[in-house]
Amino acid sequence: MPQKIRKLVIPVAGLGTRFLPATKAQPKEMLPVVDKPIIQYVVEDAVRAGITDIILVTGPSKRAVEDHFSPNYELVNWLKKQGKDAMAEDVKKIADLANFIFVRQKGPYGNGTPVLCAKSVVGDEPFAVVWGDEFFHAPKKPHVQQLIEVYEKYGDPVLTGYKIDDEGTKKYGVIDGLEIEKSVYQVKSIVEKPGPEKAPSRLGSLGGYVLTPDIFEALEKTKLGKGGELWLVDAIFKLLKKRPIYAKLIEGEYYDTGSKMGYLKANVDFALRDKNLGADFRKYLKSVVY
Repeated sequence: MPQKIRKLVIPVAGLGTRFLPATKAQPKEMLPVVDKPIIQYVVEDAVRAGITDIILVTGPSKRAVEDHFSPNYELVNWLKKQGKDAMAEDVKKIADLANFIFVRQKGPYGNGTPVLCAKSVVGDEPFAVVWGDEFFHAPKKPHVQQLIEVYEKYGDPVLTGYKIDDEGTKKYGVIDGLEIEKSVYQVKSIVEKPGPEKAPSRLGSLGGYVLTPDIFEALEKTKLGKGGELWLVDAIFKLLKKRPIYAKLIEGEYYDTGSKMGYLKANVDFALRDKNLGADFRKYLKSVVY
């Protein structure tokens, strides 16, 4: 039986250039969706999936991320003294969600570098990777859990698949694969942003992986790619030559909160779902949308 997945790597060292100037002094992962930062949604999804250890690979401008997931006894005690017990408990629970490990990124740019930086903490066991500025709303079964279940069945790396339209073929890698059971594909290749005419399918490859520890050797042997950066997908291609890799078509709604439009959509959708805000916010939207 495959080893249990208990560790998750979240790269959060990016500069957040798509949100400048808002991210000049604030990590993009800390931008709020209603009343919680983006990265808290990411972490909560992983914890619901059974993850116990969360490795945040950070950079010099990401101190706020570290502070958010660290205890703040002074704030909790102050809230209790003010009679705000429920709020105090909400704040306290953030640091209690998981065992948080913070690693500073070293090495070339590219999304493969933070994964490689987590090698010594992950050790010789399978693990999950998700990005800190995007997440799925999947109330029935968390995104990470859907990936883990496929890994537990087949014992090989698993990628996130998501149905995309023609426009999506210009924004995402597209999976060429064989469906071996409902919503599970064995990957033949990934074609990077091919456009609708050349796309082998409408199954996009989004952020989110269950990886095996041999990915570290693959990353170490991968040459720098586009832009002189180390890309995780290039290392995955190396693994694909040696072992099967699968993709899970994720059930849920995807939010790319690293983009302005995705961020705005997330705030609107989550505000409408909020039991305290939803009704009034819906009335407001109706008053301003013609």
